[in-house]
Amino acid sequence: MRVDKFLWCLRYFKTRTMATQACKKGAIRVNGDVIKPARDVYPGDTLVVRKNQINYTLEILDTPSSRLGPKLVDQYRKDTTPKEAFENTELLKYSKEYYRKKGVGRPTKKDRRDLEDFTEGPSS
Repeated sequence: MRVDKFLWCLRYFKTRTMATQACKKGAIRVNGDVIKPARDVYPGDTLVVRKNQINYTLEILDTPSSRLGPKLVDQYRKDTTPKEAFENTELLKYSKEYYRKKGVGRPTKKDRRDLEDFTEGPSS
């Protein structure tokens, strides 16, 4: 089965086009090699899927005949992603909270003055 179709069937990507684009960008590796979307995958292969700044590591147990329901996905893959990969996303979330919330807009005069005071230090 093609790797883009496999990832779509296992619900890692919403559409096959998204899975194909991820392969073309080099976000998918099979047994350590960057591959093209048409590359076939077989049981026993190891996939590394980079999605949302996380490297998901999968071992293929079997190939499905069509797209699966979410409850059946574990029959076809074994997820060996280390827990540290998910902990790093928590740290990223905390670091982003320091900055302005999305949709708030551009900095105000007060924000600019605060930045100038911070970068220049106390004025005498």
